[in-house]
Amino acid sequence: MLTVSKLAKQFQISRTTVLYYEKRGLLNPAVRSENGYRWYGKNEIEKLSSILAYRSYGIPVAKLSNLINHSDNVTQEQILREQFSALEIEIQKLRQQQKAIVCLLQQSNLLEEPMVTKERWVEIMRAAGLNDQDMQNWHQQFEKMEPDAHQEFLESLNIEAEEIKNIRGWSKG
Repeated sequence: MLTVSKLAKQFQISRTTVLYYEKRGLLNPAVRSENGYRWYGKNEIEKLSSILAYRSYGIPVAKLSNLINHSDNVTQEQILREQFSALEIEIQKLRQQQKAIVCLLQQSNLLEEPMVTKERWVEIMRAAGLNDQDMQNWHQQFEKMEPDAHQEFLESLNIEAEEIKNIRGWSKG
């Protein structure tokens, strides 16, 4: 039997993560001692292993209960197929972003010019096959991953400060 801390250490996750899964009804201790310690046995260790495997596939926590607490293969197959489709959509979006970068790099003179305008940048993105939603997703990812660089990039397009504020606002979600 393992305590919360030892279970977390075994799986290289935080103690808080184990407690979060308990709070969500996904992982309950086998025994709770008089002093409040949680003890996890073999079944709970296997269950946590499954939870972490599904999370590594990108399955949202909200859908884990159907996978962990039921042995319904139809539900499992359905959730895995949905996740596969969601990943495929994300891969397509990433490929579009790659195309936009390749398009920009193939127009190396743009990199040498002192300024690319907002209009020219939108034109490049559209030429790479991105629509308005794709461009919004691009900004959201840029803001999430590199907020300072996103600010600098928007400024480099000579966009007014108020519009930059608006773009960064909706980019933060």
